[in-house]
Amino acid sequence: MARASARHILLKTKEEAEKLKGQLSGGADFALLAKKHSLCSSAKRGGDLGEFGPGKMVKAFDNVVFKKSLLKVHGPIKTKFGYHLIETIYRT
Repeated sequence: MARASARHILLKTKEEAEKLKGQLSGGADFALLAKKHSLCSSAKRGGDLGEFGPGKMVKAFDNVVFKKSLLKVHGPIKTKFGYHLIETIYRT
């Protein structure tokens, strides 16, 4: 069974997500931005979601974590929770 580790920043609007993605592209620290801006309880861990398998997250989230490139910030990805910036740390 596949496993992955990822971190994310959850935001209310696409505009907020795009603004933070620009900051990340400019070298901003992912964990610091997550702690300051993310609406998810994972914010206190810098957005770290730990390790999980397919089906533990909503489909749009899984599609990024299990199919897109590693160590790259993807998004904004819209889910019922809001807009996510997602970085997959590793996948097995």
